[in-house]
Amino acid sequence: MATLILLMMVLYGTFGTQQPRSSSSFRRDYQLLGRPLYKLDLSWPKNPELFTGDVFAVAVNQYSGVVYVAQRGYNIPKILVFTTYGDYLMSWNTTTLEMPHGIFLADAASSNPTVWITDVGNGPYGHCIKQYTASGKLLQVLGTPGKPGSGVNPLQFDQPADIFVHSSGEIYIVDGDGGMNNRLIKLSKELEVLWMHGEKGHGLAQFYIPHSVTVDNSQRVWVADRGNKRIQVFNSITGDWLGTWGSCFTEDAPYSVRMTPDKKYFVVVQLNTNQISVLDAPPVGLIGQCRVVSVIQLADDVKPHLVDLDLKTGALYVAEIGAQQAQKFTPFSLGMTVL
Repeated sequence: MATLILLMMVLYGTFGTQQPRSSSSFRRDYQLLGRPLYKLDLSWPKNPELFTGDVFAVAVNQYSGVVYVAQRGYNIPKILVFTTYGDYLMSWNTTTLEMPHGIFLADAASSNPTVWITDVGNGPYGHCIKQYTASGKLLQVLGTPGKPGSGVNPLQFDQPADIFVHSSGEIYIVDGDGGMNNRLIKLSKELEVLWMHGEKGHGLAQFYIPHSVTVDNSQRVWVADRGNKRIQVFNSITGDWLGTWGSCFTEDAPYSVRMTPDKKYFVVVQLNTNQISVLDAPPVGLIGQCRVVSVIQLADDVKPHLVDLDLKTGALYVAEIGAQQAQKFTPFSLGMTVL
């Protein structure tokens, strides 16, 4: 990665954007390498002091202009809700959520959008995936609360890491944030298992701590296979393995993978090197090798974990464990097309 970054600096120049540290001690320092695609929005959110725990995940509803931030800690709200302009709306203090890990907004265009959250807690409500209303009312639970397992009938989880709900209602889950499972599961809209890859290992279609999942418009599923420092790709219909990207992740593993609204790029987070990388998305029928076109180099110990994108504006939201905050980056007018 170091060689790649040096090459990018020679080709594109180094775009240094050093922001002064705010008086509230929240981390704002970053640097852009390669093609400048994003810039930090220093005005979001308007009340950063509301972050009182370890921020693990973010999710955006581009239709209502609402951002959900999941955080961990004792005696704090697990979910904070802001507008995309940074105004604070509400928080959830639900006792049904122990340790949120991944979060996803489903049915965003409907009048009743729902929020899916993976819970890796070890208490009576953990090892599950939960669906809530937009205001925090629990609707249903996938898995057996408080009991880790590998079963599929009934469905069980052990520290489920991330979830992606397709517009069709089909659900993709990566299960195994360090637990007994290392699985990619596809569920039907009726919550029946359609296909699964569940073998731990380093071979093709095997996983070691699958951490994030997303689906593109070309019937491809992209999985951040964290422990193996690679992204694996599968056919979303059949589950067939299609390819692997590993050359971009020699220094640190991919933790999060999401796609930009124009479908030209993937946004990938590397926690230990404090980087957010933007990768070219391959055309239909070709996986090939990964290619980094831009890097947001965050300050030391920020520890970016999971990201989400506003599919209307292209804005990028980043959950940062080390800095205990979420940040918003907006696309430059040049270099990225917003649908």
